[in-house]
Amino acid sequence: MTVALSMGAASRTHQGLVRKRNEDSHSQGQWLYVVADGLGGHVSGDVASSTVIAAVQAYDRLVDPEDLADFLGRAIREASEALRRKVREDPKLAGMGTTFVALLCSGSHAVVANVGDSRAYLIRRHGSHDNALIQISEDHTYKHLIAGADAVPNLPEKLARFLDGRDDGRSADLTPLQLQPGDRVLLCSDGLSSYVPHEHIRAALDSQGEPGEISDRLVTLAIDQGGHDNITVIVIDVTQG
Repeated sequence: MTVALSMGAASRTHQGLVRKRNEDSHSQGQWLYVVADGLGGHVSGDVASSTVIAAVQAYDRLVDPEDLADFLGRAIREASEALRRKVREDPKLAGMGTTFVALLCSGSHAVVANVGDSRAYLIRRHGSHDNALIQISEDHTYKHLIAGADAVPNLPEKLARFLDGRDDGRSADLTPLQLQPGDRVLLCSDGLSSYVPHEHIRAALDSQGEPGEISDRLVTLAIDQGGHDNITVIVIDVTQG
């Protein structure tokens, strides 16, 4: 028997305490949830992230579970094309880029897509307080993508993959996910995950509260760590019915 599921979500974004502007963008739809983190140090990171978000919002639709990966893949290709168009219209934007992490749901089925180091986490809560926090996405940094990286001294935490309108090496990871009642999913920029210890994120997600309360708690944790980067979170609760 198929269990009917409902999604309750909340999102928050904060400039942080150091950055001069917020280069994160996000979208909280009915079936599609997305966080994009414009690359700091590149031109117009905020333009890159907002362009990607605007392009994928049209893909917030209910689709057949078997089509989730293809549909989300098309959304990412459209986002990349939107970046190319922006650069053609304004060549000064050449070099802009953004990370991308998204969740697209259809009933109990979902697919996570990620490019870069914005992350997707899952905690499967069953009333206990020792639930593991699972990182669904993999950071696309050289540290994680080079064989034997542990033996390479001073390997920088540099992004090896991100969206910038080019096709070479910019493909997304697509990860299927079977959702259950009680699941809580977090999408976030690295303004949270790079500064707040893993266990503190886990404890916040495993605590009682509505998605809005949990989102506020996570942003506060990042600010308490110094607010070194822009912070964006989307918390999604899966319930029965």
